[in-house]
Amino acid sequence: MSWKTIAALSLAAALQSAYPANRLPPCDPDNGGITLPDGFCAVVLADQVGRARHLAVAPNGDVFVALEDGRGAAARGGVLALRDTSGDGKADRIEHFGTAGGTGIVLGKGVLFFGTGTAVLRYALPAGQLTAAGEPQVVVHDLPAGGHGAKNLALSTDGSTLFVNIGSPSNSCQLADRALESPGKDPCPELATRAGVWRFDARGTNQAQPDGKRYATGIRNAVGLALDPAGQPWATQHGRDQLGQNWPKLFTLEQSAEKPSEELFPLHDGDDFGWPYCYHDAELGHLVLAPEYGGDGKKVGSCAQKKEPAAVFPAHWAPDGLLFYTGSQFPASYRGGAFIAFHGSWNRAPLPQAGYRVVFVPFKDGKPAGTYQTFADGFWHENGTGPQHRPVGLALGPDGSLYVTDDAAGRIWRVIYRGR
Repeated sequence: MSWKTIAALSLAAALQSAYPANRLPPCDPDNGGITLPDGFCAVVLADQVGRARHLAVAPNGDVFVALEDGRGAAARGGVLALRDTSGDGKADRIEHFGTAGGTGIVLGKGVLFFGTGTAVLRYALPAGQLTAAGEPQVVVHDLPAGGHGAKNLALSTDGSTLFVNIGSPSNSCQLADRALESPGKDPCPELATRAGVWRFDARGTNQAQPDGKRYATGIRNAVGLALDPAGQPWATQHGRDQLGQNWPKLFTLEQSAEKPSEELFPLHDGDDFGWPYCYHDAELGHLVLAPEYGGDGKKVGSCAQKKEPAAVFPAHWAPDGLLFYTGSQFPASYRGGAFIAFHGSWNRAPLPQAGYRVVFVPFKDGKPAGTYQTFADGFWHENGTGPQHRPVGLALGPDGSLYVTDDAAGRIWRVIYRGR
């Protein structure tokens, strides 16, 4: 028997062990504590794994999870690798590689990219293997740290280009960050190296930020970053905070809890989405000038030249995960639409905190069509009873299942459609 035949048989065995007969596993009786639409159910793949951020699923069903640094039992960073060898939906083989904490993770052909707070690493990951082959190569180094520090990633369909989110270090580029009536820096110096999405050569090594290209700007923090079925990059934006706290003469605290919108938009080379000069007001339905730059809650000014979002959501929900559904397991109405995982708010007082859910946005002809729908809920309990979960990452399995991570209690769900 030739070595090529042996290798092929080994790979086939690995694929079969990870997804035995391609059967869907049984779901947990309580869906792992979350609520889902009729016909859907969930099984907990793994629990209490640490600060699980974004994730990626290989063609054989292996799951790779970016772990952020934490404290105590959640202190471990790096990449968590999970495999279900029995078909019961539970990970029974667990591996770990790398040490630096991070959020971004994406699979390419034979490689895994991992975004730490200051770098993008590339691990060799042969098909069917659960652990990386050796130490990683540094794709990009010395990226700016602090503030909105998540370096989440998206990979072009041909595997040549890596899109990297580099969030702003501040709330709204004030002279004194988050201070009462402090004016904005004009021009905002952060935009030169932050508050946007950069493009790098995915096959390169030891690139610095100037070796890449600022692809889109004026994005405070695009933790959700994904390609649609046509290969078009899309992003979510975390809207700015503290309109009422910093500008009480213009906004009440109740208004501050409801403004600004969280946003979803496509990314094109050279796009400017307005931060810090502008924010989206859902009540008015368009961008308005920020108070740090002379806005009064209604004035548009230079924001008329900025890019408007394609869809908006309630304030301070914190959109962290973005996935376009290209599977065939879910009903046809989901195909081509976008799932968004909201991490939940911390700053909607005096109104109740909100978010903590996964929503679905239907698409038609490459654009949002209709309002969003809550898809998965019950992650967070306002009264504090039971484990508290905050959704972050979304990924599609080879069988069309939807995977969801949680960085509060470290749970990972696999959502399945059983039919009505």
